[in-house]
Amino acid sequence: MIHLVGAGPGDPGLITARGLELVRTAEVLVYDRLVSPELVAEARDDAILVPRDAHEQSGVNELLVLLGREGYDVVRLKGGDPFVFGRGGEEALALVEAGLEFEVVPGVSSLSAVPASAGIPVTHRGLSSQVTIASGHDVGALDFDALGRVDGTVVLFMALGNLNAIAAGLIACGRDPQTPAAVVSAGSTPAQQVATAPLAELAEAAGELESPALVVIGDVVKLRQFLQNETRQERMVA
Repeated sequence: MIHLVGAGPGDPGLITARGLELVRTAEVLVYDRLVSPELVAEARDDAILVPRDAHEQSGVNELLVLLGREGYDVVRLKGGDPFVFGRGGEEALALVEAGLEFEVVPGVSSLSAVPASAGIPVTHRGLSSQVTIASGHDVGALDFDALGRVDGTVVLFMALGNLNAIAAGLIACGRDPQTPAAVVSAGSTPAQQVATAPLAELAEAAGELESPALVVIGDVVKLRQFLQNETRQERMVA
């Protein structure tokens, strides 16, 4: 059986109970680079450990099919949730085409968990009643007309390297340059860093941050000053 398991946003304690149970019993663990080492260490002593970085996505698909056909009990451990920018759908389709059984074990998605770790709720009565998510990896694929007009909160995955172009595109399509915005790097982990600034200044404010990072745009960012968890040791960049 192949299990597509979400590891959560970074903090090893945020994996689900079902996901941790499967990690501890799997014969083979195929894991993403961003998965916490503490979770990988939960694998049984005789488990075969396969880092995903050694393979292109097509290679991962083929590996899962091969392992499934060999009868191994496999956990494919993915950061966040397998079906939220995790390419879990591609892996599941490969297994379907091969006629193999699989189970999807959802994970805590970075979509809400990472902003929450920085004191930013993605929805809040009176400020935001909807959330729009997009990938910022390919600027050319973004619908700036729609994102510039949409109400509520915009959450962007994989957008750190394109922040200048994304901010310019949103502003050109109607988004107020003074819209509150934030970048949360390494969210939910001890290395978490946060930069907040008006949208027009966000790229400069987040210049020192590194991936993985999530971008949050909208009035909900203003709540961070009241809801920030003071017990978390994080670096406030701006």
